[in-house]
Amino acid sequence: MLANKTIILGVTGSVAAYKAVELASKLTQAGAKVEVIMTGSATRFVTPLTFHSITGKPALTDAFKAASEHGVWHVALGEVADLVIIAPASAATIAKLAAGICDDMLTLVVMATKAPIILAPAMNVNMFENVANQENLAKLKARGFTVVGPEYGRLASGARGKGRLAELGKIMAAIEGALGGSADLAGRRLVVTAGGTRERIDPARYIGNPSSGKMGYALAEAARDRGANVTLVTASSLPEPEGITVVPVETAVQMKRAVAKAVAKADALIMAAAVADYQPKAAAKSKIKKASPNLSLELVRTPDILGEVKGNFIKVGFAAESENLVANAKKKLAGKKLDLIVANDITDKDSGFGVDTNKVTLITKQGKAESLPLMSKREVADKVLDRVVGLLGKG
Repeated sequence: MLANKTIILGVTGSVAAYKAVELASKLTQAGAKVEVIMTGSATRFVTPLTFHSITGKPALTDAFKAASEHGVWHVALGEVADLVIIAPASAATIAKLAAGICDDMLTLVVMATKAPIILAPAMNVNMFENVANQENLAKLKARGFTVVGPEYGRLASGARGKGRLAELGKIMAAIEGALGGSADLAGRRLVVTAGGTRERIDPARYIGNPSSGKMGYALAEAARDRGANVTLVTASSLPEPEGITVVPVETAVQMKRAVAKAVAKADALIMAAAVADYQPKAAAKSKIKKASPNLSLELVRTPDILGEVKGNFIKVGFAAESENLVANAKKKLAGKKLDLIVANDITDKDSGFGVDTNKVTLITKQGKAESLPLMSKREVADKVLDRVVGLLGKG
């Protein structure tokens, strides 16, 4: 998809500028023609020579000395660009773009291009949350800019908050989506579930599982990038993805209600959530005190969402197993009348809960099983969606 695409990579003054080097490398390895433009502040963090070594092209820093294979001025770069990505995007550059100020090579190119523009902000949490910055981002989104991140985590200042540069995988996915990718789900409505449900014992405790929701989010984002209208019903605390309708839930009962409502006009339901099998028969209204050495809880079954939610849509389930992977997955496939099931071995450290990779087996309702090699969860998501596209075509 990226082969021979001309991508302008803007790098601004942020400590996260070093991550742009890896992004430039990934884009170059994918076959893109990468033109790096650095603001003056960016050169204080990373040298232009570093990007030259990675891309094979001089990094552009001066609007009056710019030179590339396309010509010398910002207009030439703006015209040949297939996409502009600014990562990291500082508050200062965001403010300039929002105000239409173009006083350096990067802002000049942005002003001169008609290509899709993606911003990946990275800054201190207080700067990101500042009203002026939020208003500037809102203006740019309204003009058609795509904003990826930032993410929550430890910042250069030592504080924790929302301000870290988005993961490179998410930035790459946004780039592929902006360049068109595959639009084979255009006009389709997909409902995806994610995360592990929490079944309350009392206000302070719950029955749950270690599911992070990463697989469900990867599926939702991949479906969005392939043109689908996506509703994500989630029990995860991961950051809310752009361009997706997010319905937060906590319990299995809440998830069932949300799914039943969302699938009314859906073409497919993909249940990637790890729904608890049991819940306390009655949750205590106040915290249970440690008054005795033993505590007995009466548990009852939670709703069978896949089995109970009805409608004329494709059903895809997940089977997280610790033994007899294929046999147990096939039993679930038949019992819930699924069109496809995705089975993974949670005892494998590379495909268990919380990791960024997965190794799955896809099993159709005809019983045909295909084992996939270890992949990123985004790659697995696209493999699953390839099957969904095929099932929708047959329908």
